[in-house]
Amino acid sequence: MAAKLLIVEDQTDIRNLIRATLEFEDFEIHEAEDGRSGLDKFVAVRPAVVLLDVMMPGENGADFASRLRASDEPLRSAPILMLTALSETANRIAGLEAGV
Repeated sequence: MAAKLLIVEDQTDIRNLIRATLEFEDFEIHEAEDGRSGLDKFVAVRPAVVLLDVMMPGENGADFASRLRASDEPLRSAPILMLTALSETANRIAGLEAGV
């Protein structure tokens, strides 16, 4: 059985690139275009891993991670990997503090 993976990324081209990169592996890939729909998709799909963009309109990646970690969702401890072009230490610390 393929592991479920959730991509939360607002840019369609980047979601497609990630999907194209991973679709040959043994993953059942699901997608969401923002943090709010990402949380809804997380509850519906129950992925083993989340690939999460940091910079998204509305609820950003850190908000998503914080809300998920604070929820009573049984899989709230699923690994979250943040994808970002941000390289400053402060951004990394913010991700870690959010539960990434």
